[in-house]
Amino acid sequence: MTSTPASTVLVDDPNWWRQAAVYQIYPRSFADANGDGIGDLRGIISRVPYLRELGIDAVWLSPFYPSALADGGYDVDDYRDVDPAIGTLADFDEMSAALHGAGIRLIVDLVPNHSSDRHAWFREALASPRGSNARDRYIFRDGRGENGELPPADWESIFGGPAWTRVEDGQWYLHLFAREQPDFNWKHPEVREDFLTTLRFWSDRGVDGFRVDVAHGLAKDLSEPLPSKAELKALPQLDGTHPLWDRDEVHEIYAEWRTVFDEYTPPRMAVAEAWAQTAERRARYAHPGSLGQAFNFDLLEADFDAADFRRIVTGNLTEAEAHGSSITWVFSNHDVVRHATRYALAPSDGTSKRGAAWLLAGGPADGIDPELGVRRARAATLFELALPGSAYLYQGEELGLHEVADIPAEQRQDPSFFRASREQLEKDGPGRDGCRVPLPWTRTGSSFGFGEGGSHLPQPAWFGDVSVEAQDGVEGSTLTLYREALRRRHELETAETLTWDESLSTGDVLAFERPGGWVTVTNFGDAPASVPAAEVLLASGEVDRAQDGALVLPGATTVWLRR
Repeated sequence: MTSTPASTVLVDDPNWWRQAAVYQIYPRSFADANGDGIGDLRGIISRVPYLRELGIDAVWLSPFYPSALADGGYDVDDYRDVDPAIGTLADFDEMSAALHGAGIRLIVDLVPNHSSDRHAWFREALASPRGSNARDRYIFRDGRGENGELPPADWESIFGGPAWTRVEDGQWYLHLFAREQPDFNWKHPEVREDFLTTLRFWSDRGVDGFRVDVAHGLAKDLSEPLPSKAELKALPQLDGTHPLWDRDEVHEIYAEWRTVFDEYTPPRMAVAEAWAQTAERRARYAHPGSLGQAFNFDLLEADFDAADFRRIVTGNLTEAEAHGSSITWVFSNHDVVRHATRYALAPSDGTSKRGAAWLLAGGPADGIDPELGVRRARAATLFELALPGSAYLYQGEELGLHEVADIPAEQRQDPSFFRASREQLEKDGPGRDGCRVPLPWTRTGSSFGFGEGGSHLPQPAWFGDVSVEAQDGVEGSTLTLYREALRRRHELETAETLTWDESLSTGDVLAFERPGGWVTVTNFGDAPASVPAAEVLLASGEVDRAQDGALVLPGATTVWLRR
């Protein structure tokens, strides 16, 4: 690896994000500079040379704000500060400068749906009477029953358990996630104005963009009487009128944000985490007058299947073109099982998430083919990096990391694990800790180079064999593949279009061409496939040649060709 990042001048390109390769850092699990077992900003600074050599265009930094970690940092105490366990504002400025000096832009996570229950506003709300301005910044309601002893509605939170919590004077507050995460009332002008201040605060510090958590949840209609849990579940989420999710008026909020973004040169970008029910609804968040981009989780949720991949890519590119937005592609993040493991397990039966039972059982050796999972993950990533649009990569996937399944219950941290019923755990799995285990940088050591101390989540013994040290400079390693793919992606970057190659796209084989004669071919099947002779630019696995010069493409393999 290079020892220091070379200085690179970032061009004021307003469209830099449209085809960017963005690397997500979960700060507490990336690199620990002070040896306390928690990743920090100075740890990120120390790894800027690694990020530069990897070849990414931007870093997306998951929450680094002061937090009690009731939800891994997504319970925010102060939106304009840094958690002391992670660093200081001065550290943040140094990190931003180091990234920019290496030619890497910076996107930060923003959590506008809810704050922490330790936020100054919520503490003020608890100390204020019913009907006060302080309470109106959140969503408080009187309870049902003779003495208000029942919650305003029987709703369940996303993490399991009730979505309402009672306070000392008898009122209840809404939290669609953990009880430590009270939902803001986005009809309150002070809430709207304060977030505009936050956007400017970080933009003024050089932040290039924002990832918006639960972007589809801010606008709510809580008119009385509130629907029951069953009624709420039965309501459609297709027309912008659902009481809680993907309401049309949420875009009035983002239009205000767009005005702030456009105050800067280049304009700040944003990408929505919006779980909309259709591509058309999702595209509203990606409209140029709104946030500009929205996560597309369709490939993340798909099986490793040629027909599914083609349908998803075609549909999303069509929607993006119609709305003038840039599409996103993602396979892994801090909320889902790593795709190397998903692809190693049997497909879901439709009643539970893929691998839920296997993960809940602690990851037994039977029922999984880890080598096949890595081959498929490498092939899928090479497919992804060839597509027009932005590619979002999650820390550690460049090492081919599998999900860490055997975390003891007493060492888990995800609130969903502790709050969910047994039925929910069997359906969804044991939570998100398995993809948040600190990264392995070296073959040995108490935390495989993560820091001089231990790590806040237990690392498995096999981490050393897939560490950065074990793969750095090794031909054929997953790290080497990512570096080469990202380098060539910049060389071959073209217009945001593709053409399906019908002559090659047969059966389990899917092929498309980008302008300039760059062809991507993926064999989604198990049996080898024959591909006409061409120059091989890069392949996710070994590719042989027949006597006539044709390529023999093994199963679960992607190749980039130039004709």
